[in-house]
Amino acid sequence: MRSGRYESSEGSNLGTAITFLLIGLGAGALTGLLLAPKTGKQLRRDLKRGYEDARETLDDWTEEAKDRVRDAKERVRDVADRGAEIAEGLRDKVEPLRRVINRS
Repeated sequence: MRSGRYESSEGSNLGTAITFLLIGLGAGALTGLLLAPKTGKQLRRDLKRGYEDARETLDDWTEEAKDRVRDAKERVRDVADRGAEIAEGLRDKVEPLRRVINRS
């Protein structure tokens, strides 16, 4: 059972950012309604702009996350390929020794 501690990790940064974005949007909308009353038409226009800005930001973050996942996938593939090459090279070097041991 967790004791309520916040544990940050690289993968949770995007989720945290989205959460704070939504909280900020809500607080901003509420503050705007309370402090600067506008006509319904003006308010709808402002809300639409805020929504569009938030959506663009979210789309940008989504693209950045996809790019990071692709980069990580390529790095993992490269490391796996290098590991396979190293293992094959070691196998070639150890094979003569194995043959000598088996003969004795």
